[in-house]
Amino acid sequence: MALTTVPPIPARVRWDRRLARPLSVQLGDRQLTVRGLEAVRDETAAYPAERGPRITFLVETDAGQASLVFDGTRRRWFVEALDQAA
Repeated sequence: MALTTVPPIPARVRWDRRLARPLSVQLGDRQLTVRGLEAVRDETAAYPAERGPRITFLVETDAGQASLVFDGTRRRWFVEALDQAA
């Protein structure tokens, strides 16, 4: 299915240091297990000043794909897109 852009949703992300990727994502009362990492877009070296450094992870979860963003300015995780099935 296709990813649907949503207003940024604050998320709690558990990180796997050994694999250097997200392990799970918690959105409110929903827990999504990350099964794979599809792509990474690192904007920390060159980023627009008004937006700040960000790293975007396209991950495959147990409920479909999701786009996770780590906002370096606020030091917080957000979900910006979800699979319609999720």
